[in-house]
Amino acid sequence: MHYHSEELIRDISAQAQAFRIQVLKMIYSAQTGHLGGAFSAAEIVASLYFHHLRLDPTRPDWPGRDRLLFSKGHACAMLYTAMAHRGFFPVDELTTFRQLDSRLQGHPDRVKLPGIEICAGPLGHGVAIGVGMALAQKMAGRKPSSFSAPSARATAARVYVVLGDGEINAGVIWEGAMAAAKYRLGNLTAILDYNGVQQTGATADVMPTEPIADRWRAFGWHVQEIHGHNVAEILEALDRADEVHAQPSVVIARTTKGKGVSFMEYDHRWHGMPPTREQYEQALAELEEGLGK
Repeated sequence: MHYHSEELIRDISAQAQAFRIQVLKMIYSAQTGHLGGAFSAAEIVASLYFHHLRLDPTRPDWPGRDRLLFSKGHACAMLYTAMAHRGFFPVDELTTFRQLDSRLQGHPDRVKLPGIEICAGPLGHGVAIGVGMALAQKMAGRKPSSFSAPSARATAARVYVVLGDGEINAGVIWEGAMAAAKYRLGNLTAILDYNGVQQTGATADVMPTEPIADRWRAFGWHVQEIHGHNVAEILEALDRADEVHAQPSVVIARTTKGKGVSFMEYDHRWHGMPPTREQYEQALAELEEGLGK
């Protein structure tokens, strides 16, 4: 077990809930965006950006940085929110989400916004791109510089890929998974936001993926299963993945689509639907109530 203070866990948990509120406001204002998958990934994204990743927002292209590939790019409102609060760009810019000429497009674009590692929109590319990046890091033998990062990890720079469970229907995911195992990419970690719901319904109905842990093991990956809204479990799983050197790692984070809003949870219609005024007010009240807990 790795030590993470109760204060850190509380802070990241509260931050994740505050990010849900920010995302709700962004998507309601724009009247377009993806709430369900953004809400399910909140604790994962907050844990990565505010504890685990080695980053320097003032130097987004710093060679020694960890790479976060947000493969489930449709849920980028949560990614943008974390990046803004981490200092990559002004928080006020979040109000431009999905507006004409905004850098905060409906799917992240690495050409438009410093700090974005890959263009994500066509789902399924994250693992394959992550394999290339992790293999390049391994071949170069790159070590961290003296930059002081929030994480105490002293290993070489790593690559992290955040996946959605709908996107793992794509065959290219598994081609990438095989390549990662072949090259023994211990510097590659995938975090699967396993919320059980995708655009058109339950993942179990669209394309059954269970037993999901056994599938990843069969492809040669080190597997952990966690409660994806429990920050302590997320931090522990990320630390453990860093200690696996002979194979790639996947963290299967079991989450809730639309987490935090009663009428959105487990409902595939909230994959990409903006709320009405009445729905917005109810959702905001529920999220704000959750923030105080």
